[in-house]
Amino acid sequence: MAFTNSVFNQFLSLITRAEFDKLARVHDNGRKSRKFDLWSQFVHLMFIQITERKSLRACVRNVSVSRRQMYHLGARPAPRSTFSDANNKRSADFFKALFNKLFEKASAVASKHKLSFDNPLYSLDATTVEMNKNGFPWAFFRKNKSGIKLHTLLDHNGYLPAVVRIREAKTHDIEIAKTLQLEPGAIVVFDRAYIDYDWFAKFQEKGNSFVTRLKTNARYRVTSRFKANRKQGVTSDQAIRFESKPDLSLRRVGYKDPETGIHYKFLTNNFSLDAKTIADIYKERWEVELFFRWIKQNLKIKTFVGRSENAVLIEIYVALILYLMLALLKSLSKSYMSLQEMLQILQLNLFYRGKIEDLIGPPQKKKNSSKNRCLFLPI
Repeated sequence: MAFTNSVFNQFLSLITRAEFDKLARVHDNGRKSRKFDLWSQFVHLMFIQITERKSLRACVRNVSVSRRQMYHLGARPAPRSTFSDANNKRSADFFKALFNKLFEKASAVASKHKLSFDNPLYSLDATTVEMNKNGFPWAFFRKNKSGIKLHTLLDHNGYLPAVVRIREAKTHDIEIAKTLQLEPGAIVVFDRAYIDYDWFAKFQEKGNSFVTRLKTNARYRVTSRFKANRKQGVTSDQAIRFESKPDLSLRRVGYKDPETGIHYKFLTNNFSLDAKTIADIYKERWEVELFFRWIKQNLKIKTFVGRSENAVLIEIYVALILYLMLALLKSLSKSYMSLQEMLQILQLNLFYRGKIEDLIGPPQKKKNSSKNRCLFLPI
């Protein structure tokens, strides 16, 4: 019988060892370990994420009884203390770089966003992960609470996290937003927490557009009016200037949602797209909320096996790497399954020796589906 790599092996091959080792050399801090190298650490961390192990001890115990499978992965089991030291001392910058590498690969095969224009479209938002104050004192931000924020720029091509900045929860959203670099022509949508008129002025200098909602207490004057297509729900389309920033000309679009009857007032610096498209762009912002909900429900980012800041950062980046690998696998295999279904199948078939495409690939013809397709196989 021909040898077949395990499902775990095939999944990890989405990032080749050549790519992995090249990044490892770039981030080499001169402290190599022949017994527990970066690849072994990464495999252990992915095992924790996929199988939802609750502690280092549980991970080490499960890996130790799978030595043969780990050997074929090119990874070595390690004592709990060695694994813990690696998470605490090896910089999270390597895993951040690996996350960026996976985004490049996933975005190259991702489907385009569904709106009518060709410009890159991003959503910008942040979510807070609360943690116990006693266990994570370095992340203290409120009485009896610690926490971190995931500031995320979501690419609407494939709904992939393009940029993730992890900071203490007390860091204001706009501080991170001002550090982001977008390619010329990109459009970014965000909520009212990011309103900053000085920042808006820089969008026009760099050839970027934004869409957000107008604050209810904003003081402005209308400088010109455009024709509003009321059949599409557009109630007004105006050029305005703010009293606090008179040299900045922006566009105000009024829109009434036909389904809910709610009246929205959008703010943008884009005067070329039609008003209904501006409303559709803001509606797409909901995708970043769905992304946050998905990772909190399906990835291990609310509890951590490490306590240090470096260990927490590593675990979060590995969780996001898992998300990108699932998205990449879905695109390459053209699977009909959701990312959640794919993850659940991986959890139950991690060391199964069969083609991963047979588990998550495109549906077979109806006459053969009941005979050949088996989603849950014995481990």
